[in-house]
Amino acid sequence: MRRAGLLCHISSLPSRGPIGDLGPAAHAFAEWLARAGCQSWQVLPLNPMGPGLSPYASPSALAAEPLLISLDRLVEEGLLDPFDAPHTGSVDEALLHSWKRPLLEQAAARVPVVEVDEWAHAHLWGQAWARFRSPEAPRIELALQMLFDRQWAALRARCDALGIELIGDVPIFVSGDGCDTRERPELFDFSVSAGVPPDYFSETGQLWGNPHYAWEAHRAEGFAWWKARMERALEHCHVVRVDHFRGFAGAWAVPKGAENAIQGEWVEGPGMELFEALGPMPLIAEDLGLITPDVEALREDLGAPGMKILQFAFGGEADHAFLPHNFKGSNWVAYTGTHDNDTARGWYESAPAEAQHRFRLMLATAGHDCAWDLVRLTWSTVADRAIAQLQDVLDLGGAARMNVPGTVEGNWRWRTPSLPADSIAERLARLSWAFSRG
Repeated sequence: MRRAGLLCHISSLPSRGPIGDLGPAAHAFAEWLARAGCQSWQVLPLNPMGPGLSPYASPSALAAEPLLISLDRLVEEGLLDPFDAPHTGSVDEALLHSWKRPLLEQAAARVPVVEVDEWAHAHLWGQAWARFRSPEAPRIELALQMLFDRQWAALRARCDALGIELIGDVPIFVSGDGCDTRERPELFDFSVSAGVPPDYFSETGQLWGNPHYAWEAHRAEGFAWWKARMERALEHCHVVRVDHFRGFAGAWAVPKGAENAIQGEWVEGPGMELFEALGPMPLIAEDLGLITPDVEALREDLGAPGMKILQFAFGGEADHAFLPHNFKGSNWVAYTGTHDNDTARGWYESAPAEAQHRFRLMLATAGHDCAWDLVRLTWSTVADRAIAQLQDVLDLGGAARMNVPGTVEGNWRWRTPSLPADSIAERLARLSWAFSRG
């Protein structure tokens, strides 16, 4: 089936308080997607946020972010007293810790012990995370993880009923000072840092600082750690996008302490051996950046769809691989842009004149409705899935960008003040019908 969908993280929803959550707005957004003719909802990693609110720098590969729990749902359950919520236009990090976290802990303390014990018995990794996050009150952390899973299960059930697949996200690397590296240090190589060489995102590459994997240690235990990680992701979502997929074929290793990612080298990954150990799983391969034949071969052997980012298609020649007329086959997810890109409008307005000209010429447009022009082009491709950022169907400019790769401050904070209008759903539904998506 040809699918259409939107990329919108839970934190970007218009819930009460300083961050989007799993409450009424999340369910209402799923219903809006169905009215818009969408069958896919892509989110960012659900793990605890790291520095700068990044979901890609999490201290745990298995735990979920309790700050995404809906306080309104906790009131409905009788675990929390009614409250007045502060209004914030964007995700407010200070209020997350000073206002929301204490309320979550109050609710967690009221969860019956038997319920927490039952959840913990089925999720043995939770004990390690609870001791890491709060050695003084591990039961609170276990209760929070249980509450997240309960609210997420309700959202997933609603999406199931609406025919909407949830697309999750698994970053390939983990934090060097997180729960995973503390519990299983033998599985990691701390002598080098992960990153990528210079590319279209950064002239000096990206230096992430995460340790590499000690793949021989993973082989020795049959990749059990990876099995647990992927199974946990699939508890939450129907499909998992594997971030930096190319790292499984070969990853960029930079000597620890380097100032940037220029001085590094490629080191071999486990390749198909890992995925054979994992068994069949519904994956999307994030195959962006410097992609070599071995990466392409690994993705094709897995049968996993790759990614085509249409914002990148107009800056070169007519044979660019991201231009729709150059797609080979339909096993792709076509995007207007991802969380690492500007919004469609922001991209067009800041693009070089030549790229703007090529865009207008190829789409037979004057550029006045550039965001929807790009959405229409994405929906029209042969790709099995077409995804746009929510910001693009809202026709928002660069101020609504979610993340700028290589920067730390000011990212991951964008929120929509309200759910999109029904008129936008109708417009999107017409596109989905016209291009047989759904």
